[in-house]
Amino acid sequence: MKENIPDNPKAMILAAGKGTRLRPLTDSMPKALVQVNGVPLIRKQIEKLKSFGFEDITVNAHHFADMLYEYIRCNTPDGVKIKVSFEKEKLLNTGGALRKATEYLLSDGYNNNVLVHNVDILSNVNLKEFYVNSLPYDAKLLVSDRNSSRRLLFEPATLRLVGWTNLKTGEVLTPFKDLDVRSCKSYSFSGIHVISPQLLKEMCSWPEEFSIIDFYLDKCVDFNIRAEVSTSLKLLDVGKIETLAEADKFERELNL
Repeated sequence: MKENIPDNPKAMILAAGKGTRLRPLTDSMPKALVQVNGVPLIRKQIEKLKSFGFEDITVNAHHFADMLYEYIRCNTPDGVKIKVSFEKEKLLNTGGALRKATEYLLSDGYNNNVLVHNVDILSNVNLKEFYVNSLPYDAKLLVSDRNSSRRLLFEPATLRLVGWTNLKTGEVLTPFKDLDVRSCKSYSFSGIHVISPQLLKEMCSWPEEFSIIDFYLDKCVDFNIRAEVSTSLKLLDVGKIETLAEADKFERELNL
């Protein structure tokens, strides 16, 4: 197993969403510029990535894309290189965003894993440690046992991805015909994951717009997609008004 982070690792911040759950704030700005403790979410994520050694960053943009681009252009920290992947015509969803951004993520012969982070997720995760742990795999998904009805399913012994379920409706999605859901470990996805260049290249045959979870479920038969379970993970999704109000206290508790 590789023990050290590669030189100049790349990361992507998913920031293109319309932020409908944050209205009326997002009626006049992109979700990525909504502030927590006086600092825009996009700046928090860029600074966090930089602190863990990620200085080559791609950000996707759709809602108020030009406003987000201008903010990034004027506020990029020293030593950080940021590229903006525009989705001006339409939102491409989480998988489609990565597919489009491969022109940046795999440029200049880059052949290492890419860290992917939702812009509206605050957490105490050590991104460098998580990234290093991902290197032997085609993808690694940071998960926890927090309260959520939508769960990813994993093989108990290996924590290899095998499916998805909605606990409220009983719906199950899996490429494995005889999967015993009751025997699986189920966890909530954090919106933080690492994907290999091999899997990124697999996206080229997919449609323009698709979900990264649908992609992982399709590829988990042939690719090694694993969970990293964090029992100490503290995470807050600030993508909605009710949780945004909790963010100040959350950050103080984590000393972010």
